[in-house]
Order: sequence, then C-alpha cells, then structure tokens
Amino acid sequence: MTSPATAISTPVTSPVVPVHHNNNSIPALKICLLGYRSAPYSGGQGIYLKYLSKALLEAGHEVDVISGQPYPELDPGVRLIKMPGMNLYETGLGSLRWGHLRSWTNIVEWTGKLTGAFSEPYCFGRRVYKYLRHHGRRYDIVHDNQCLSYGILALQKAGIPLVTTVHHPISSDLSIALAAAKDSTERMLIRRWHSFIDMQREVAAKLHHIVTVSERSRQDIAAAFDIQPSAIHLVHCGIDTDVFRPIPEIVKKPYRIMATVSADQPLKGLKYLLEAMAELLPHYPELTLLLVGKPKADGESQRLINELGIGGHIQCVSGISTEQLVHYYNEAEVVVVPSVYEGFGLPAGEAMACGTAVVSSEGGALPEVVGDAAERVPIKDSKAIAAAVADLLNDAPKRQAFEAAGRRRIENNFSWQRAAQEMAVLYTKVIDSENR
Repeated sequence: MTSPATAISTPVTSPVVPVHHNNNSIPALKICLLGYRSAPYSGGQGIYLKYLSKALLEAGHEVDVISGQPYPELDPGVRLIKMPGMNLYETGLGSLRWGHLRSWTNIVEWTGKLTGAFSEPYCFGRRVYKYLRHHGRRYDIVHDNQCLSYGILALQKAGIPLVTTVHHPISSDLSIALAAAKDSTERMLIRRWHSFIDMQREVAAKLHHIVTVSERSRQDIAAAFDIQPSAIHLVHCGIDTDVFRPIPEIVKKPYRIMATVSADQPLKGLKYLLEAMAELLPHYPELTLLLVGKPKADGESQRLINELGIGGHIQCVSGISTEQLVHYYNEAEVVVVPSVYEGFGLPAGEAMACGTAVVSSEGGALPEVVGDAAERVPIKDSKAIAAAVADLLNDAPKRQAFEAAGRRRIENNFSWQRAAQEMAVLYTKVIDSENR
C-alpha cells in the first residue's frame, strides 16, 4: 500500500473527460477546486464541491477537484486529484508507520490528533501548495473550499488567481460548542480542537477574494474576521432539482419525521429535536424519527436518547447514497431542521425540493432558504418544534400546501446552474484583476 507521504508527490487522478461546449459569453476556464475532506456524507462542504463542480462542467468549463480523504463523489467529467493525508479520524493514531515520519506534514497531522487538535486544514494546505507550485499554472483559477490555511495564502502570494469560499465562520461552531460543554475540561478540549480558527482568521484577513453562500454568512464572516461586508462576494448555493425531486410513486409513511444532522454537534440542534420527540410521543405513539447521522455510542445525543427512553422510535442511517437520501425525503411526512446555526442550510433546501413539508429553526441563514414556505420556529426551542410538527401532522391540507410551496421556492430561487454562472463571472473578474 502506498503511504500518504509517497502519494503526496504523485497524486492519483481519474481519467480526463472532454468538457461540454460553453454556450454563454464567458470563455471556457480551467478551474481547480480544493477540499480538504469532501465526501457528501461528511457535511455541506462535500455537497458544495460535488454540485458546483458538476454545474461548472455543464457550463462548459474544465474542472479538476483536489481533495483529501474522505474523497468526493463527482460527475464523471470532473477530474479528481487525490491528495491523501493520514486520515486519522478513520484510521486512528495507531496507523502511524515509520515511512510517515519522512514527511514533516504527516508528523504535524499525527501530533495534532494526538494532542486533540484538528490539523487537517493546515496539512492539506501544505500538500496542495507543494503540488500547485508545480502544476498550478495550468489553471485559470484556483477555488479553495474553506481550507483557509497558510498554504492557500502562499498560492495567492505566488500569483495564482485564487477565490476562497467561506460557508460560515467556524467561530460560530466554537461559541455554540462551548455553551453546550458540561465542564472546564470539555471546554479546554473544545478550544484545543478549534485552535485552527486562529490560522483561518489570520489567512482570511489577507485573502483578496472571499465568496460566501448567504447574506447572514456574509455579515457573520465580516464580524468574525474583521472584513468589510462589501468585500465579500455572495453566491447562493443551489439545489439540484433534477435529483432532489418529488417521486409520486413513493408513498409517505404516516407519522414519519426525518432530520439530516451531524448527530453530536451542538451546532445542529439535535438535542432540541430529541426533546420535541419525547414530548410528541405520548400524543403520537406511532411517531418515528429517521435520523441521517449516527450518534456516537458514548456521545451526548445517545445519552439523551437513552435518558428520554425514545430509542425504539428512532432509526439511524449514515453513509447513504444520494438516491437513498432522496427516497427517505419522499417517505417523510415532515422534515425537521433544528440547527442553532447554518451558513446556508442544504438539508432544508433538499427536503423542500423533494416536496416534503419542513419545520425549520431560524438559525443562521435558514430563513433566507426557507422563506415563508416552511414552518419556522425559534432556535433552541424544543416545545416550538413539537408544536410545529404536531400542527403539520394534524393538518394535511396545510402540510400539502407547504410541500408545493417549498418545491416552487427552491425551483425559483436556488439553482446550481445560476450559482455556476455567477461564480464564473466572479472568476473572470479575479483573473482580470490578477493580470493587470
């Protein structure tokens, strides 16, 4: 087996497929997208890379994606350049081999994990800079997906046209996690894991071109990184409405609710949904919750499930295909998005595109996504979630009105084709500014 240290200098690539013809006024570009971990089931950043790269390809551009593990699922026409790291969150600290010690980057990644830090963004930045220092000139633009590492800043200093997407400031995650911590030891560990934020703050302040996915994120990034909001470009995410769609032959399962959350992240608000579930069950004993995301056996979410005695009404799935996810959205009567904060809120948009009624918190940018086409509730309010779910379960005409309104809203307002077009316009402006 090739060690990460060896593989870094010889990235594995998938076959190059000719790009589609570009029919718009923007010339075909050679674009390189970066993601330090990019599997769709790893979170919104992987979904962003998957669909933005596909839409850019369909618009006539040549697109490569450089990613660390876990690797993304990409359109066949998008070339994947694998930039393997040590992947310690899957392989564990015991995976260290003597060959790894030939690379300073590997040593940093391993010792970071050993001491409770999250070193992947820093280490990916070092690896990708080493690669693009030799191969970057073949691209018209490099687009970083929230790595925000010193290596990315070095690419800008080397004169490579660069755009960076910041979905939301991770300082928001830190504040929410600290507020949910049980004691000083847990707060210390949380601060240690989030220590990479200092690097991101320093890098963001020096980047020339930042783009984000919602107006709320633009304001929050500006405040967190001390940047003028007007200096941050806004390009909303899209939803692939050909993939996420109503499937008439799938029958709704009575009293099935669904949530797509990272089970043990306080940011995602699962605690409040579980409490709402416990409040609803005495009135709706047939109620079931399909949870996309598996709680850790010793984590807070599982502890709360056990404490509330609701485990028999919860089914957890993880690592599922997009097709299976769409099937689940179509089966649910109600999808709940209980997040305390979202930079955009893809699960809400996906559920609405599938024609399923949504109960959404007002965390972060979620009101921008759902508008008046979903039941909206305050953040951290389990009673409000329970009341909203009960309202939709009891009122079929209202639920069906939200199903139709949600689909219309996503079709009319959030398109990856439009996102790709707006991004290509931004790319050309950045390229022109760097060539002056």
